[in-house]
Amino acid sequence: MAAALVLMNTYPLWVSEDLVFRAKATSLQNSVSVMVYSLSGLDRLNQENVAQAMAVVEETGLSRILVTDSAGKVLYDTRETNDALGEYSFYTEIVQALLGNDMASSSYRDGAFRSRAASPVLYQNQIIGAVYAYEYDAEQAALLEGLQSNLLRLSAGLGVAALCLSGLLSRALTRKIGQLLTAIRKVREGAYSHRAQVRGHDEIAQLAEEFNSLTDRLQTTENARRRFVSDASHELKTPLAAIRLLTDSILQTENIDPETTREFVADIGAEAERLSRITEDLLRLTRLDSGVMEPPAVVDVLPVLEQVMRMMSLVAQEKGTELTYRSEGTCTVLASRDEIHQIIYNLTDNAVKYSPPGSTVQVSLLHRGDLVVLTVEDNGPGIPEEDLPRLFERFYRVDKARSRDAGGTGLGLAIVSDTVRKRGGTVEAGNRPEGGAVFTVRWPWQKGGTQP
Repeated sequence: MAAALVLMNTYPLWVSEDLVFRAKATSLQNSVSVMVYSLSGLDRLNQENVAQAMAVVEETGLSRILVTDSAGKVLYDTRETNDALGEYSFYTEIVQALLGNDMASSSYRDGAFRSRAASPVLYQNQIIGAVYAYEYDAEQAALLEGLQSNLLRLSAGLGVAALCLSGLLSRALTRKIGQLLTAIRKVREGAYSHRAQVRGHDEIAQLAEEFNSLTDRLQTTENARRRFVSDASHELKTPLAAIRLLTDSILQTENIDPETTREFVADIGAEAERLSRITEDLLRLTRLDSGVMEPPAVVDVLPVLEQVMRMMSLVAQEKGTELTYRSEGTCTVLASRDEIHQIIYNLTDNAVKYSPPGSTVQVSLLHRGDLVVLTVEDNGPGIPEEDLPRLFERFYRVDKARSRDAGGTGLGLAIVSDTVRKRGGTVEAGNRPEGGAVFTVRWPWQKGGTQP
């Protein structure tokens, strides 16, 4: 703004002065040319013939006119006082004119335009004298000063308006930034529920909206972390408490028979095994969260599925559950063999555990377009609709008592979800119309064999 005001107060004045200078120089040069023309018929110049010749020249309104001979002696002077008749003039313009040059110049100082012009007087191509004209103009100088005063007043008004507007904008801007900084400090101190209240539709308000969105995600993550720590502590505390109780019973019971001791020790081993499973699952989830995964490779899912089916067939037979599977097409994905094994094992193990005796668990592996689809279906009790959205959360159980009795850690489906998602796939759960649950995993198909 300051640069614009300075430019507004200098450039118009500079242009105006330049236009006046050019107009003055042209006008004065024309007047001198007229006087030179009136003297051009004389073979020599003296005071008498110059005065006669200049008498017929129209009044030009010039401040002073001088006519000199070829030696610079003044023959004619219009100044009323202190005239220079008979004296020699050595003004720069007269000297240049006597050398044969036309001269014109103009300047502005002390509130007036001062313009000068001179031209040689020729007779048969011989310089016989010079005409010099001078103009002192205070009227146009007053106009220029008025323009300058108006520009100064306008600049002052604009400057005051700009300062007031800048103050208002700065106050509004700093208030919004202050509100945002306050919100950032509070969230940094742990108040994740605090939100920045910034009104408007400018960039600061948009930044506040993005901050609030980020804070929402941060609060959700923090709540999930706290819930995860609480659930993990509870899950770890349960087997530890059972082990502590069993060991206290052995130590505090006198003359305990060997058979009872063996049962207590077996229970301690089962709880220790459960504790080990929870720890392993927690470590696996930690690696997934940290992005520590095996380098991917093109894996054929069918051999892994067949291996899991062989392992789970004995468990299914013991429970009286029929376990079947089928496969269509070349099902190759970009992952690791252990990941595929973990996903299929967890889903199949859940289906067998929660299916009643005499039921059927069906596993399908299909190649559909650009996807490899794994489906695990059972005809058990199914999943309540209100539990479906939270089914893949860590430590979430539909039936907590039944899950613990079955030896579940509450982390299997979370591991499946995180593992599949890390490889660009999806997993979803639902209920079959005829009863039972169905889990569907979809991976991007990776070319690794002959496409069916």
